[in-house]
Amino acid sequence: MVHLARPRPPPALLPRASRPPLSAALPLPLLPPPSLASLLLAAVDSSPSLRHLRSLHGLLVRLPLPAHSLPYLLSRLLRRFAALPPPHAPLPYALSVFSAHAPPDPFLAAALLRFALLTQPPLIPFRLFSRLLRIPRDGLPFLPFAFSPLAKSAAAARSLPAVQAAHAASILLGGFDKHRFVENSLIGAYVTCGDIGAARKVFDEMVVKDVISWTSIVVAYSKSGDMGSAEEVFAQCPVKDMVAWTAMLTGYAQNSMPAKALEVFDRMATIGMGIDEVSLTGAISACAQLGAVRRAAWVQEIAERNGFGQNVVVGSGLVDMHAKCGLIDEARSVFDGMQEKNVYTYSSMIVGLASHGRAKEAIALFKDMVRRADVVPNHVTFIGLLTACSHAGMVRDGRFYFAQMKDKYGILPSADHYTCMVDLLGRAGLVDEALDLVRSMTVEPHGGVWGALLGACRIHGNTDVAKVAAEHLFKLEPEGIGNYVLLSNTLASAGKWDEVSKVRKLMRSRGLKKDPAVSSFEGRDGLVHQFFAGDNSHPRTNEIKKALLELAAKLKHAGYVPILTSIVYDVSDGEKERLLMGHSEKLALSFGLLTLGSRCTIRIVKNLRICEDCHLFMQLASRVEQAEIIVRDNMRFHHFKDGECSCGGFW
Repeated sequence: MVHLARPRPPPALLPRASRPPLSAALPLPLLPPPSLASLLLAAVDSSPSLRHLRSLHGLLVRLPLPAHSLPYLLSRLLRRFAALPPPHAPLPYALSVFSAHAPPDPFLAAALLRFALLTQPPLIPFRLFSRLLRIPRDGLPFLPFAFSPLAKSAAAARSLPAVQAAHAASILLGGFDKHRFVENSLIGAYVTCGDIGAARKVFDEMVVKDVISWTSIVVAYSKSGDMGSAEEVFAQCPVKDMVAWTAMLTGYAQNSMPAKALEVFDRMATIGMGIDEVSLTGAISACAQLGAVRRAAWVQEIAERNGFGQNVVVGSGLVDMHAKCGLIDEARSVFDGMQEKNVYTYSSMIVGLASHGRAKEAIALFKDMVRRADVVPNHVTFIGLLTACSHAGMVRDGRFYFAQMKDKYGILPSADHYTCMVDLLGRAGLVDEALDLVRSMTVEPHGGVWGALLGACRIHGNTDVAKVAAEHLFKLEPEGIGNYVLLSNTLASAGKWDEVSKVRKLMRSRGLKKDPAVSSFEGRDGLVHQFFAGDNSHPRTNEIKKALLELAAKLKHAGYVPILTSIVYDVSDGEKERLLMGHSEKLALSFGLLTLGSRCTIRIVKNLRICEDCHLFMQLASRVEQAEIIVRDNMRFHHFKDGECSCGGFW
């Protein structure tokens, strides 16, 4: 039976709303239907689950697909397997995908190695590669893309021999070491494994270099601390993208060159280069190192203007930056304003509060943190918590949280945690107990542990334990000048000048020189002024020293008596007092008062620990000049106000 379509009434008889548009009456070109292969490819790329992909795999091997389409689709199938969240497809199943296709296909081989790189432990791709090598060469010619997973796998394992093996294989199996994709992978792997010379050799022999090649070498030199070579390569780079600029910025920041890092960041902003999370984090780190308030405000403004105000990584960095710039209340304001917080955000805030001597606030924040179901404390959190206890002399609380760390949260104490506990006990005068703790450690003590013990001996004049700590430090850190200085100062305070002479002779024999004390002060214009001990290089030196002497005279009327034991040289009392007046933080304070006046806030950053005499000097100056003086030394912050210090005597 033939069914006839119902006749359609002419357009004039249709209701107006039902009439087709004029364009519908025109003939449309017939588009070719999508091919079966393209439909299957779209299905593979959008597949939501492992089960769905397995079903597609079964379909692929049963359908009559063109010979050239199947290996490509199977390669994409393996790629999609690797992109799914765990649990991934098991490796034997991925091998079955490869092995079921005959003859062996080079695209599938490269996809199999990439699958192993992304889903298996490091160096598993090498095992697979060894199996592939057993296939006759005429049956499986390799593609250059097969060698990149090998290089990246070796880098993930931090195995230089494996990188060299991948490099050799790329040469022997087709000369693919001259393929730019492979060359870039090899450079990155050599950089990761610390062989800068090999990375540079690959780079120099490249016929065509792209921005990835140039940037990788910049990163290589940055990681090794050779910023001079990094600058040279960066200057020669013909095309500099945001990644290349960011590599220089973070290189400067990571190598303690914050001013240079901020110069790069400023240049990026000037030329309109994009700003991302990584570059912002580098600039934030530089501001934190400098302790420069105005620079910090500038970086925060850029972060907010570029839409990173609520980014949890940037926000955590801003909390840390404000805290290290002495703006602990501003740090708390940023923290409280963040909609999303993670363990790093909380840890940054706890560490910041600890460094400012706000131990009770740090503990309260920790308690608030553990009440949240979505944030679990980590090892950094407890370092901040134990540091807070140490800086406030809270021995009982420190012992409690040290035990709770392991018993309640399953975090095994690292050498850094032991350092905090040794510091806590030592500062409280429990030097022998601190030594017993070191001897009972479940991990090998590093220099930080023995350094904390030596520092406690310096505070409490325990020369016997100081010698024990120093003996270990000289073995662990033979070039650590600070250890020799600390032992020398401890012995000098006890009047053991013969032993001081021996330590200083040892320093000279090893060619060690003491790091010069330097303090920095940020002026109203954002310019950072640096002062070295006994420095005469500042253009206003005469004014600064005159103002300092006048200030010292006022403080003596207020009860200031120089603490001459802060000078550890066997010289006259008059010479000791003269040397004390040349301390870098006093010069910075004098310049701050000279330029800002009384009743102001002066922020000083010092690279070494503030001495007892300067600490007393700052306390009295804050009362006499009615100024708030904030000093960040290499241990913590000191907020001097009305003749008191936030450290409470624990520093």
